[in-house]
Amino acid sequence: MNRRCSFLLPLLSAAALAVASTASDDEVSARKSALELAGAFTNEGFKLRDGHWSGPIKPGEAKVIQVNLYAGNEYYFAVSGTDKAKKMAVTAYDETGAALQIEEPYQEGFTAAIGFSPLASGPYYVKVEELEGEPTAYCLVCSYK
Repeated sequence: MNRRCSFLLPLLSAAALAVASTASDDEVSARKSALELAGAFTNEGFKLRDGHWSGPIKPGEAKVIQVNLYAGNEYYFAVSGTDKAKKMAVTAYDETGAALQIEEPYQEGFTAAIGFSPLASGPYYVKVEELEGEPTAYCLVCSYK
């Protein structure tokens, strides 16, 4: 390694750790709950999609996430807040903004889930809302088969 650059390694490592550990305790708790909820779908052959979406959320606030989905697959989106959130909701829309018909939505306290099979491949939008409670964090995960 170049001697001039060797001093950068500890600084870059520290910066990487700082970026990697920016998740709040609420985000970690919300992700744990979302993964537990999504785990129920693995019994039906669903696989957890890589990645997740998380961040702060307040009552009455909505977060909209664009996802690319494929016709012929089934998807479940599970969202969780923390126990500070009394009620969470998740809904899905096609690329025109039309709400998708969800046959069996799940909602219990600070967790919610929806499942559907898109008719066409392309962009879809998933909206996460905190309907009641205190400001907290949310985490959304996706399962597919």
